[in-house]
Amino acid sequence: MKQLEVQIMGQSYLLGCPDGGDSRLLEAVERVDTAMCKIRDGGKVRARDRIAVLAALNLAFDLADRGTPAPQAPAPAHPQSLRSDAANDQPPADNDVLLTSLLERLDVALGEDGRLI
Repeated sequence: MKQLEVQIMGQSYLLGCPDGGDSRLLEAVERVDTAMCKIRDGGKVRARDRIAVLAALNLAFDLADRGTPAPQAPAPAHPQSLRSDAANDQPPADNDVLLTSLLERLDVALGEDGRLI
């Protein structure tokens, strides 16, 4: 597994990336960064954790609106300090499962205090 350093909303993250998944990870980072910056720049939400949750929900709704099944991809990228578990190694079967998976991963990333930083 390769490591890539990326920036999302001005914050650096070191992410694990499956071999050959560089371009897909960078595209995903760009989508998340754009979504989070758009929310932040809207001026109504300042807390990074709330911005992340709103961006995740917006992206999940966009995916659901497409009416296409979730892409069949290798295990998702994880912050280097986190390791994937068996549940994350399987692609989600439908959008509800994808949303639940995203929210669970956000909970893990936010930690016990619910804050990104």
